[in-house]
Amino acid sequence: MPILFSLWHSIQQRLFPHLEKELEPLTKKEQEFVRVVELAAIDKFLVPYGWVGNGRKPKDRKALALAFIAKAVWNFPTTQALIDYLKVSRNIRRLCGWEYVSSIPSESTFSRAFEEFSVGQLPSLMHETMVRKCFKGKIVGHISHDSTAIEGREKPLKKPKAEPQTKTKKRGRPKKGEERVEKPEKRLDQQIDRSLQENISELPNQCDVGGKSNSKGHQSFWPGFKFHIGGADGDIPISTLLTSASLHYSQAAIPLMQMSHERVQYLYDLCDAAYDAPEIKAFSYDNGHVPIIDPNMRRKDAVPLDPAQVVRFRERSTVERINSNLKDNYGGRFVRVRGAAKVMAHLMFGIVALTANQLFRLLE
Repeated sequence: MPILFSLWHSIQQRLFPHLEKELEPLTKKEQEFVRVVELAAIDKFLVPYGWVGNGRKPKDRKALALAFIAKAVWNFPTTQALIDYLKVSRNIRRLCGWEYVSSIPSESTFSRAFEEFSVGQLPSLMHETMVRKCFKGKIVGHISHDSTAIEGREKPLKKPKAEPQTKTKKRGRPKKGEERVEKPEKRLDQQIDRSLQENISELPNQCDVGGKSNSKGHQSFWPGFKFHIGGADGDIPISTLLTSASLHYSQAAIPLMQMSHERVQYLYDLCDAAYDAPEIKAFSYDNGHVPIIDPNMRRKDAVPLDPAQVVRFRERSTVERINSNLKDNYGGRFVRVRGAAKVMAHLMFGIVALTANQLFRLLE
């Protein structure tokens, strides 16, 4: 990654010494923050958030966006915790762009700016650009797919009760002149012929109740969302989607593959048994990739992976580490906002910080 190496060298040899002349010596966490900000190249995405001349001039949106990145890097549970830290940490306050404590905006200003960033998908755009830039001309070995539960802070949407089904289809051949009602086409079949944006817009993303079985077979439930990730070797997130908690893992697989395919060149799709569907395998093959999917042994036609596939399938632990890293270190456990757009923005600020940190870690 020549671009990344050049940026790394510039930060280490020029930027850090310059900053330490102006500031106090940078801590390890502060150095991480600087690296994330430099790789995110946030300035090019801030045009939509400028002042248009009507009403009061908004606070500097760049400083606020940098502060939200800092919130993810330091894993602060709330915006108020971030503000309190900015007041006592001269380094991070000045790195964000506020010289004095009195310059730090109020919590309500942070909230309004975050809503703007959510609507404009600012952190998602930063992450996409970061991935495209760093992996341009490179080939990724594996993209591993998985999702993780995100607990919501809002009331789950109540689903309408399903009407009792009546058997309308008779056995045997239809009578002369009788028309049989065809079954509606499955979502996976529809996704194959649709664009990425069409597939994303069709997936439900409102807060509801999801459930899953743990390793011991016990069922657990949570109100909220599912965060789907396609991760590359090196624990680097490539593609992300947020859906309702009740959506089955497999329903987000094809849009994730489409997103990864647009951003990087890669060879293998790695998925667990929840993704074992012929439509997903066919889509992966049609896009020039090789699907290695743990077979669902409840399927009658299930074929175990061969020894070489078993070895490659072990790389799927990549995405599990990404999920764990996001929740433990980059704000994934502290979702305090409501609505899919805001939840996605909160998680994506964490993904931006995580991705930059993992990319630079490859050079250490």
